[in-house]
Amino acid sequence: MAEQAAALPSPTKAAVGPTVLAAVWAHRWFALAIIVLLGLGGWQSVRVMLGPAIVVDQVRRGDLVETVVASGHVETPFRVEIGSQITGTVEEVLVLEGQHVTKGQPLISLESRELKAAVVQAQGQVAQAEARMRQLAELTLPSAKEALRQVQATLLNAQQTYDRTSQLTGNGYATRAALDEAQKTLDVALAQKRAAEFQVFTASPGGSDYVMAETQLNQARANLDTAQSRLGYATISAPRDGVLITRSVERGTVAQPGKTLLVLAPAGDLQLVLQIDERNLGKLALGQTALASADAYPDKRFPAVVSYINPGIDISRASVQVKLIVKDPPDYLRQDMTVSVDIEVASRKDTLELPVRSVHDITSGQPWVLGMKDGRAAKQPVRVGIRGNSHVEIVDGLNAGDIAVPQSSGILTGQRFRPVLP
Repeated sequence: MAEQAAALPSPTKAAVGPTVLAAVWAHRWFALAIIVLLGLGGWQSVRVMLGPAIVVDQVRRGDLVETVVASGHVETPFRVEIGSQITGTVEEVLVLEGQHVTKGQPLISLESRELKAAVVQAQGQVAQAEARMRQLAELTLPSAKEALRQVQATLLNAQQTYDRTSQLTGNGYATRAALDEAQKTLDVALAQKRAAEFQVFTASPGGSDYVMAETQLNQARANLDTAQSRLGYATISAPRDGVLITRSVERGTVAQPGKTLLVLAPAGDLQLVLQIDERNLGKLALGQTALASADAYPDKRFPAVVSYINPGIDISRASVQVKLIVKDPPDYLRQDMTVSVDIEVASRKDTLELPVRSVHDITSGQPWVLGMKDGRAAKQPVRVGIRGNSHVEIVDGLNAGDIAVPQSSGILTGQRFRPVLP
């Protein structure tokens, strides 16, 4: 019996193994949670000791360009306001707003019947004055010269008669009465000669009749020119090539001198007019190049050159007006379009640069960065140079390869952190 009892397995020992396994399996999630918590605790301890991982910026060498960014609008260097030089009713408007026109192209026609009649009348006056000049040259002057020759012949005959009579009277063969008659005839011939010479003179160039006729002709021609000019004013033409940007006239409008009917933007160079913050005035200079883009075509850029910097400041906006010439404007540019412009004010080749986001107090005159020393964030003063859109030149305080913590990281001076390069 004892041997049989010893051969049988112990009920207590046989049940221990399965019982423990069952207990562990029943609490498996709890055990897993313990392990996770222990892992998190260890990781947090390491994180506290080494600090958080922070993406940092690194000082690198590169080419840097500083630009002044501003917005403005497109306009021509000047605009031509087109109006009428006479008062008249608009008969026809020959162009549309936005149309390209060439120099001399008719734009507006005014009612011109009265003006045409004035031209015809002036032409008649010119014809009369020219006829008077021809009459002097072809009739009056030749007749006066012929009369002068006849009078000269008469005078010669009278002179000879007087000489003979005077001789005969001296010899006692003629009476005193005969001599007096010969003297009278000679005096009459002399008077006729003077009158004939005067007629020739007045009909010749420089004479009174000739001058009066010439003056009348000049006046008639001047009146004709005036009438023709006024008739020409009835057709308003383009003074130069360009684009009509404003039209304020319709058929039937009464045009008056001084009233603008059309506005022409001359073809050629365009300019960009900007208002730039006065703080950037010291960076600007004539001749600086720029890249511009119209807000309507942001993907298309075109070059421009600074051509004008206003010497005065707009105190209400604390800005200065700057103009840029576009020598080869693209076809899509229109008057008064809004544009964005980047003016290149400085550039550096192969210089140390750092993203602007890592430089503190960059405009204060005492900029600094948050670098790393012995695993902790340390304040490092720097000296900066030109400033690009996203990077700034480091003149002193950092070397190539040094790191800086971005301002948005939340790291404080003296705090541990682990740098991570992007």
